[in-house]
Amino acid sequence: MPQTKYETDLKTLAATALQKEEENNQFLASLQHANGVVLDALVHSINARVSKAIDCTECGNCCRTLIVNVTEAELNNLAQHLHITPQAAAEKYIEKSEAGKCYISTMPCHFLEGNKCSIYNQRFTDCREFPHLHKSGFKERLSGTLMHYGSCPIIYNVVEELKRELSHQSSNFSTAKNAS
Repeated sequence: MPQTKYETDLKTLAATALQKEEENNQFLASLQHANGVVLDALVHSINARVSKAIDCTECGNCCRTLIVNVTEAELNNLAQHLHITPQAAAEKYIEKSEAGKCYISTMPCHFLEGNKCSIYNQRFTDCREFPHLHKSGFKERLSGTLMHYGSCPIIYNVVEELKRELSHQSSNFSTAKNAS
């Protein structure tokens, strides 16, 4: 079976996201009544294929555009890794929201070198788990996921493949229904 060619050009993704904004809004609305467990299984399957085929280190765009939350434990790990105090790490790399949440203080991230993370083994949970397509609850996160549709090749390609799969399943269902 030939490997699917996935779109990874960031300019193309951004332009396509603008063109498909209404389509994506309709897609979001169409999934509101979908079975979440079935949808999660389909997204996980598609994500496994797409993620295997796309090398994030060729892109690194998430490190340029995401607000990354940092826990106290992660701040302590970062400080230990950098051989500085947690206070020094916080002063240099972290901001606090009015609600007391910590996050990386710059975009792009301080630790982005080229398209790669210079603290990869100590990277934060938000970084490690992005784009969160391996998790359950895709339907509930779809609106947030679509915010990154035009900037993350994995999200873009998973969503486009999901649209094709669901459209194909819908047409098979309609054909089977009409045949009975």
